[in-house]
Amino acid sequence: MDPLYNSTDCDPANETNVPVNCSNGFNQFIQPVWQITLWAVAYCSIVAVSVVGNVVVIWIILAHKRMRTVTNYFLVNLAFAEAAMSAFNTVINFVYAVHNEWYFGLAYCRFHNFFPIAAIFASIYSMAAIASDRYMAIIHPLQQRLSSTETCVMIGVIWMLALLLAFPQYYYSSTAVLPGRTVCYIDWPEYSTVDFKKIYYVCVTLLIYFLPLCIMGCAYTTVGFTLWASEIPGDTSEHYKEQLFAKRKVVKMMIVVVCTFAVCWLPYHIYFLLHQFFPDLFEQRYIQQVYLAVMWLAMSSTMYNPIIYYCLNSKFRAGFQQVFCCCAPTVAKEELELKSPRYLQTQVSTYRASRMETVVPTAVHPGETEQKRAELPSCAAHSQPHAEVTSNGLGSESKSPNSPQQ
Repeated sequence: MDPLYNSTDCDPANETNVPVNCSNGFNQFIQPVWQITLWAVAYCSIVAVSVVGNVVVIWIILAHKRMRTVTNYFLVNLAFAEAAMSAFNTVINFVYAVHNEWYFGLAYCRFHNFFPIAAIFASIYSMAAIASDRYMAIIHPLQQRLSSTETCVMIGVIWMLALLLAFPQYYYSSTAVLPGRTVCYIDWPEYSTVDFKKIYYVCVTLLIYFLPLCIMGCAYTTVGFTLWASEIPGDTSEHYKEQLFAKRKVVKMMIVVVCTFAVCWLPYHIYFLLHQFFPDLFEQRYIQQVYLAVMWLAMSSTMYNPIIYYCLNSKFRAGFQQVFCCCAPTVAKEELELKSPRYLQTQVSTYRASRMETVVPTAVHPGETEQKRAELPSCAAHSQPHAEVTSNGLGSESKSPNSPQQ
């Protein structure tokens, strides 16, 4: 992912093919100081929000055992890729785009062109893996789910494929010293029959944007019809309703995450492809402003996910409150369900006790007055058959083990 294509794709060895801003010894794109300052604040804000937010997401999942699910392991991978790309590439992209001069050496030039493609690949295929997991869990619930080990193996495979896809960017990256400045560029090989650079960029765009979005679109469309198309029966248990609502919340959150990613990166990929097929457009002076806006929107995708998790998921919200809100850490910890199994058993016992208090005795033995019944010991009173008013408003008769069969 080149910071400014009309400077990084140049070939200093071939003066006839060098764009004007690559052959000149000065930067043809000059902005007033106030514009540079505003862009600097905007780009630094991405880094601050993205790194802090995604690191907190990783901590919430890995530090709390009950949060270590298959979906959340992929969210850890997504958060790591986005935090790393934001930390290592966002500010460098901005500096190079504004100054049009490379200050960071050959090694970082290669890393700078190589890592964003790998990180984007890892990010979007982590989202695709979550979509596939949600699809299997909801459409084929009886099939075996991924284990933690299998999930980690899949994450490793995603990164291996990401590194392979990005390797040409690393291999062909180079730096060159021009009159008055140094540039970081990609020295693509030239073939008489095929344009390797265009083929590679088109393949990258398909693999890290359009293909995974199509996969996720199909998966979430099917899952959405399954979860939302049918009405919940009136006599359905509360446990089933809670499970259904929980699944809907997770799917809704991931749909928002995917749509946000798609919107943020679409202008960049359009810019990417236009540069390959209409390079003359990128000799205009306004193109630097267009690039900075497009790159800011793409890089900003790394900071939205923690905000989405906070808004749409109560457990992540509790985790963020535990980190940032010193006023009520205990409440946040309880929401995350981080306490021991004994605490959970206590909660269940409390719930059962509260249910027992709602039992309304309505049936009495023939000839027994209300006064006599009130004088009976509590254990004797509970040994009589009675009707219990359940949470769904229906009455169900229960009997003592010692009561005679009728």
